[in-house]
Amino acid sequence: MKVSVIIPVYNEKRTIRRLLDKVQAVKLAKEVIIVDDGSSDGSREILKEKLKNPKKFKLLLHPKNKGKGAAVRTGLKKASGDVIIIQDADLEYNPEDYHKLLKPIKEGKAEVVYGSRFLGRSLRIFGNNPTPMPLHWVGNKFLTWLTNLLFRNGITDMETCYKIFTRKVARSLKLESNRFDFEPEITAKILKKGYKILEIPIYQRPRSYKAGKKITWRDGIIALYTLLKYRFVD
Repeated sequence: MKVSVIIPVYNEKRTIRRLLDKVQAVKLAKEVIIVDDGSSDGSREILKEKLKNPKKFKLLLHPKNKGKGAAVRTGLKKASGDVIIIQDADLEYNPEDYHKLLKPIKEGKAEVVYGSRFLGRSLRIFGNNPTPMPLHWVGNKFLTWLTNLLFRNGITDMETCYKIFTRKVARSLKLESNRFDFEPEITAKILKKGYKILEIPIYQRPRSYKAGKKITWRDGIIALYTLLKYRFVD
């Protein structure tokens, strides 16, 4: 089974080298497709230098920033793997989780797998190991609750980066979103197609806005609109 790892990149010079090293270290039959989405901080130059071996990586370039969704869609057009993995360019998610996320697909138990940051975890404000960025936790849980309400499902983490699906699923979806609304759109369309989403617990190391986090409360409002939109529109 060949795996296509799609990595959208926008201004991630602080993490992209280490992230690619981690992805490459995972022992899989894979192709790694990096889509630089108009970076202006030096990320593109790092990528061009690091990706001189086209057998290990494919580098696709957007002339200007279009958004995560647009970058993922560009990567999907070039993906030749039997299974697709979406990987953010920061270090919040660990590529070492690939094997356990792929296992249900390899065993024929699922066609779509999400890595859930919330399975078995609850919000903790005080005490040891409090939940990082609790407002984001609450926002993500609300959007996931709305997803389940609208599409009659029971997932725990709609906004997760780790979305893994077969090429058959990818080809059945007509994706349109350009920015972070990609997350609710693809989830809505997967569920409307009748696919079951199997979740596997993962650990995320969230970063702060100072460290480069890009998603904001505005993206939450857009996600809310996107879920409502695709409940009634294909």
